[in-house]
Amino acid sequence: MVHRILIVTAVAAEADSVSAGLASATPEAPDTPGAPVVPGAPASSATSVAPERVPLPGGLALRRHAVDGDRARVDVLVGGVGPAAVAAATGTALAHAALTGADRRERPYDLVVSAGIAGGFRPAAPPGSLVVSSAIVAADLGAETPDGYLAVEELGFGRSVHPVPGALTGRVAAALAAGGVPCAVAPVLTVSTVTGSARRAAELAERHPGAAAEAMEGFGVAEAAAAYGVPVVELRAVSNAVGPRDRAAWRIGDALGALRHAVQLLGRTVFVEAPCT
Repeated sequence: MVHRILIVTAVAAEADSVSAGLASATPEAPDTPGAPVVPGAPASSATSVAPERVPLPGGLALRRHAVDGDRARVDVLVGGVGPAAVAAATGTALAHAALTGADRRERPYDLVVSAGIAGGFRPAAPPGSLVVSSAIVAADLGAETPDGYLAVEELGFGRSVHPVPGALTGRVAAALAAGGVPCAVAPVLTVSTVTGSARRAAELAERHPGAAAEAMEGFGVAEAAAAYGVPVVELRAVSNAVGPRDRAAWRIGDALGALRHAVQLLGRTVFVEAPCT
């Protein structure tokens, strides 16, 4: 049985890291967690098969990887920045898979992964670390009131949280830990405006206790996946601390390298094992 995974990133540099990890996921491929990832460079020399390009409506395209002797088919999609753009792109990929799947499977994919770099909340997720979502949270989908913030659920409609099953986060975290890459398992926040002040960081931490990272796409990916009944998890490599913007302290290269290594480990384990339910 071929397992089908969809990995959605915001930008091409993240997709390059994901593709590089998938290319080196074969058991005999070299394991080089510190190897730099150069955006736009070939994914890896560890595989002789380049990913297939699958065009989608709207000018989108998938990078289709065959992993571990075609035990898994992993599609990588650059979905755009922000929850709206990435929800539309993810929905397009899911609809395309559902309409063109030759085997008429119940679900177009076994798993959807929102992957990329992110800001991390201290002390849970320092730069260079990994976060696996226990929940994917729209951090500011609600209303400000004289009595404080109300999430959209408290307003009587909609949802702002997609819980991730513990069995799924456990499998991902265990695979990373077995490869020598521990991670934080915690809520990941989706924001439309990246935090740039200590005040905003404190506000989010108080509103969402235990959150370990913030990014801009997870909730959009999760909304699309939920519409098709596909399990979803968010994987984030931390490039900077949530708070005042200090570009000199950002570790984007390290975060992209950590993302590549994480996907390499998952490509050897979770992606080729029994489908996630």
